[in-house]
Amino acid sequence: MEILACPICKNPELELYIFKEDEIEIETGLIVCSKCQRYYPIRRTIPVMLPDDLRKKEEDLKFLSSYKEKIPIEILTEGKPFSLSNYSN
Repeated sequence: MEILACPICKNPELELYIFKEDEIEIETGLIVCSKCQRYYPIRRTIPVMLPDDLRKKEEDLKFLSSYKEKIPIEILTEGKPFSLSNYSN
């Protein structure tokens, strides 16, 4: 986490939410930029820190929906680039 920064606003202050981990790695989680409120899923130990135009909306919304009880409400409703506010599962 010390070497990561938001690829959009370059903010180095990122929040980490761990959903599943083993002894060595974070398997599933979420990285959130405290400045621009963008979130980046961690899937299969890999942080997916892509710019907005390369992200897949349905994948991101499915991820948010799957872990919504562990994700801050601000990200679920106002996170970028996509939020659950206009999505029904």
